[in-house]
Amino acid sequence: MDNKKNGIPKLRFPGFTGAWEQRKFSEILAKSDGLRRGPFGSALKKEFFISSSEYTVYEQNNAIYNTWKTRYFITPEKFQELHKFQLVPGDFILSGAGTIGRIAQVPANITKGVFNQALIRIRINPEWMDKNFFLIWMQSENMQRKLTQANPGSAMTNLVPMSEIKKWEIIIPSKAEQNKIGEFIQKLNSLITLHQRKLEHLQEQKKGLLQKMFPKNGETVPEVRFPGFTDAWEQRKLGDLAEIVRGASPRPISDPKWFDDNSDIGWLRISDVTNQNGRIYYLEQHISKLGQEKTRVITEPHLLLSIAATVGKPLINYIKTGVHDGFLIFLNPKFDLEYMYQWLEMFRPKWNKYGQPGSQVNLNSNLVRKQKIALPSREEQQRISSFLKQLDSLIALHQRKLEHLELMKKGLLQQMFV
Repeated sequence: MDNKKNGIPKLRFPGFTGAWEQRKFSEILAKSDGLRRGPFGSALKKEFFISSSEYTVYEQNNAIYNTWKTRYFITPEKFQELHKFQLVPGDFILSGAGTIGRIAQVPANITKGVFNQALIRIRINPEWMDKNFFLIWMQSENMQRKLTQANPGSAMTNLVPMSEIKKWEIIIPSKAEQNKIGEFIQKLNSLITLHQRKLEHLQEQKKGLLQKMFPKNGETVPEVRFPGFTDAWEQRKLGDLAEIVRGASPRPISDPKWFDDNSDIGWLRISDVTNQNGRIYYLEQHISKLGQEKTRVITEPHLLLSIAATVGKPLINYIKTGVHDGFLIFLNPKFDLEYMYQWLEMFRPKWNKYGQPGSQVNLNSNLVRKQKIALPSREEQQRISSFLKQLDSLIALHQRKLEHLELMKKGLLQQMFV
């Protein structure tokens, strides 16, 4: 028997038994003005916005990203005129068009804000609903499916009419069980946030170190250096330090004859770069013997550089790899591989100088060959690369911890709700 269909979750705190209660959505809303969509038409025309004010207008991105920065401001007079659309701490805002169903709770410091037509404000009835539980419950798979149903006859996904939402039959636990679930998930969310901050701190720390451990443009020594190294760095061109060649792709790339799951040669695609953050230890797709004749196959670790889509991202392959034509390969390098990987990571934003404003960067092998670099001795290269690789390992460890916590939360939510 599927207990979920009978209103009983798979996972429960001790002391709670029996089925969750069936209610109408309207019952969990505040008795007055519990559900309201933002103002349309002339109420919030762009000409009412001013350059700066303490009175702010919140939009869809505030709900999607749970951020309270805003780019729109109104006068105190307009704020008072829109009194029906004002936000108070504890309200919830729900994205109501396009990317719909995202929800955020208004924090304590938001006291002079209104919301626009892309948002729905929700005020709950505290007799029936715990606020922590409500936020988590609205983010559950079941509620997200209900919220994101397309309007009948509409080609665009949109929030179902609010009159229909109020009629929904919903299943919720007792207030005491809500409190228990909400408190537990809130603690888990705090732990996830803590790990997210640690990860961001390490990433920022590495970013700062990359700027200090390599010489600035035109200089021959870095700001930060390991003890025992005093010699000036040598100015070289990348093309003098390696044979830089482009990968190759069989055409048409969609033809299945180029690929073979049983092949021991992986096929490196642009999507693999971001998925593994530049260190390639596995590839989902494998290239056939016929396909290998149409590409460049490397069987040992090499430094590569993406020149399409994620432009300027360096990577190192640690497996046998067929290389897509969206990458450059550094053959026969006269440098420490890991050192140059880190230098390219530091230099990555600067490739933008080769792009026109508003357009994609056009990066090719000639531009890369001509790029100048300050290069230390091989011993100092290895010292720098060893340190930065250890930092990368620490970042990857925190990334895995964060992913584990997020997966654990997802699994718990699936079992704790009906």
